Order: sequence, then C-alpha cells, then structure tokens
Amino acid sequence: MKRSSYIYKVYLLLLSMMTFVSLSCKDDLPSGIDSSDKLTVLKSIQIVNAGINGNITLDGVVDEKSKSVSFPRIDPETDFDNLRFEAVMSDGAKLDKDSYQVQFEEGKTERAITIKVTNQPRFREYYVNLRLKLPVFGADFSKAVVHSFAGYPAFAGQMTRGSGFDGEYVLVVQRTASPPSTPHLLRMSDLKNNITNNKIYLNMTGVTGGLYDVNCGAQVNGHTYIGTLSTSQTSPIKVYHWADPTQAPEAIINVTGQNIPGAGVRHGDNMSVSLDENGNGFIHFISNDNPSKILGFKVSNYKNVTESFVLNSNVNYGQWSSFLRVENTDSYLLTGYKNPIAVVNGQGTVSYTMGNLSIPFEGTDARVFTFNQKRYMIMATVPRTGAETGRLYAYDITKGDNMVEALTYFEAGSKAFAYEYVFAGVTNTAPSTQTGWYIEKDQAGNDKKLYLFCASTDIGFSFIEVPLAIAED
Repeated sequence: MKRSSYIYKVYLLLLSMMTFVSLSCKDDLPSGIDSSDKLTVLKSIQIVNAGINGNITLDGVVDEKSKSVSFPRIDPETDFDNLRFEAVMSDGAKLDKDSYQVQFEEGKTERAITIKVTNQPRFREYYVNLRLKLPVFGADFSKAVVHSFAGYPAFAGQMTRGSGFDGEYVLVVQRTASPPSTPHLLRMSDLKNNITNNKIYLNMTGVTGGLYDVNCGAQVNGHTYIGTLSTSQTSPIKVYHWADPTQAPEAIINVTGQNIPGAGVRHGDNMSVSLDENGNGFIHFISNDNPSKILGFKVSNYKNVTESFVLNSNVNYGQWSSFLRVENTDSYLLTGYKNPIAVVNGQGTVSYTMGNLSIPFEGTDARVFTFNQKRYMIMATVPRTGAETGRLYAYDITKGDNMVEALTYFEAGSKAFAYEYVFAGVTNTAPSTQTGWYIEKDQAGNDKKLYLFCASTDIGFSFIEVPLAIAED
C-alpha cells in the first residue's frame, strides 16, 4: 500500500507540472498565428510625393529574393525630410513609418534606406535604393566606336609624318623622296563607310623647298596647312594654305631661320596651328635644340601672317613636340615626348609643370576642349622605343577655373584616364604622332557627338566616335 500510494502521489505531481507548463505556453503565444512568411510580404510600392511640388509618383521594383526595392532617379528638389511611400502588402501589414527622412552625403547621389513591413508580432526588412536625378555631362566613353585605319598605305615607310583632322576631312601629308609629294584629304563621310579610295589630292603648284617639300600639317575648319621640313638655318621654312584643295596654294610663310633672331636649327617635324572660328591665332614650330626654341607666327583670317617671334623654353621637348592653345585663353600646353606637360602663356612663361609620373611621360600633342559642359585633355604617347606603345588618352579635367587649377586638382586626385585607346604596338625611330578632336552639333547648336583622332608614322590613323553621356532613367 505504501509503494502504491507513493507512485500515485508522483503521478499527481507530474500531471500538475505538465498542466502548469501547458498553461504557461498558452499565455506566451497568441492563438491562431500563421508561421509562414506571407504576413509580411511587400507586393508593390510607390513614392507618392516626388518632385519640387510633391506631385510626382514613382513606381518601385520589388526584388523579393534580395529583399530590395529600386526606383527611377528622383528629382533632387524632392522633400527628402518627409519622403512618403504607399505600398500593397500582405493583409493586415503596414509600413513601420508614415514618412521617412533621407539624407544624402555631400557629393553622393545614391543612398539606401531600410523600411519594415510589420504585421505583429512579425516584420520583414527591405532595402530601398534611392538615386538622385542629376544632370549628366560629358561623353559616354563606354559606348565609344573606333574607326581604325591602321596600315593605311600612305603611312608606310615613314613617308607620312604629318596629319590633320577637322571633323569633315582627314589630312594625310604624304611626302615622297623627290617632289612632287602626294598629300591628300579623305572625307569623313567616306571613312565612316570604310571607303579610302576617294582621295582628294591637293594642288601642288609652286610647292617646293626645304629638305622635304611637305612634312607637317594641320586641318582647321576646312582650311589645309602644310609645312616643309627645315634642317638648317638656311633651309626654307614654308607653310602653304589651301582654302580649296583643287586650287594652287598660297605660301603664307616663307622664311629661313637665319633671318629670325633666336630661331632654332631644325623646324617642321611637327606644326601646331591654333586658330579660332574666324581664322585668327598662331602657328608654332618647336625646334629640336636643347633647350627648344619656339618659333611663332601670328595669323589673321586664316592666311594673313602679320608677325614672327621666338620664345625660349628651358628644356628640350624633342622632335614631335607641340605648342597648342587652350580654347579661347592665353594658356598653351607645351608638350613633347621628352618632358612632362607644361602650362605656359603666349610669351612662353611656364606657370605649371605636371609631375613626371602623373600621366605617361612620353605624351605629346596635348589638346584641351569642352564637350557637353565637361573639360577634357587628350594626348598621344610617342612609341619611339620598346618601352612605349602608341596610345590615345582622354582625361577629365573639369574641376578648376583655369588650366593651372585644373591640372592641380587632377594631380591631387586619382589621375585616372577617362578613356584609353591603343593604336600602335609597333615602335620605330621616327614616330611623328598627332591628335585631334571635333564636336558635332545638333540643329539647336548643342553638343551631340565627340570625335577623337590620332595618327602616327608607320601605323596609320584612327578616329573615335563618342556619344553624349545620358542618364539611364
């Protein structure tokens, strides 16, 4: 009896404990809770107060797998202190807030916030990606289209060392061992269709003199310029001008170095022509002396040369160096494959010199232009030794009010290029190399498309079409 009574008491004790546990659990868990995730699903969502007047609705795209939401770009005038959403969710669910305060860091155009879909006692978090709709400027180099004419026959045998480009024509300054040489123009409209046999040969009447009668050139606003190669102070330095390639040219410059005090010995390896839309500006030659001498000629109306002068540099910039004006300013870029780019004024005074390692040291023929409200600098590397290849570079130097500020900001940053194009892997002893650019306009006069150009001896030439940068949405 005692054993049975003991067992019975233990049984009652266990039963009492089970009842207590059962009642406790029942108090902790509400009845009727569905354990599935369907109670906190975000089915669709909108921003309902976008825009400066708060009257624009933007539809979001929900990715349930990643628990994220993306929206089109948002007007920065939106009231981000009170950003409001409307959403379709599981029955009984709601957003954790009626409105959200969103702050963008200075200089940032994207921000992610977290919102909660709540359905007590459960909730689910979604990451909402917000992007500001800001104006997009400059060129979209990711969509650049290259038209390569590497191996163009006229460049073989080192017989073409000069070229030019103005968006309508490519100038090929093909020289021969004995006159007459055969410089010619190629229409861009033909080249876009890969047609190279419609050459427009220049009328060479009266073209003579120099070690070579033609060697360097430039193409500016439909006007053609070709210069001789002068290798002594008694050899003529001539520049011919064509307004019409079928007509005989005018010799707008015909001098010798000995008649210009301070002139160098060798001129004509390259010619820098900086003229505005009215044909006013300068033509410069840089000698291969050490230090280089900069021989300049003032030009008006494309063909009237009114004065000559010599500027002194403090180093040797090499044979294929250049002295090109920075848009409508008194700043010039002095460049060559032997020394880094320098900013100088019209009197040759240096105001800034780039560091040796900021960009490729052997870059030359640097030019600056503004396209779609961004300022770019282009240059080409001269592939003279096995250590170099021919590359065209474009750099975004928008920041800064002038060239000194622009290059200062650039060198203080990442110094990354915006675009790089390899046009020559072969090196030679005389790789005269040129660059060029042209901006195509729409009917309203706005920038529409950018064209870049590069050419080098024994290689050929290329031009690159680059569209406007456009916001994705």
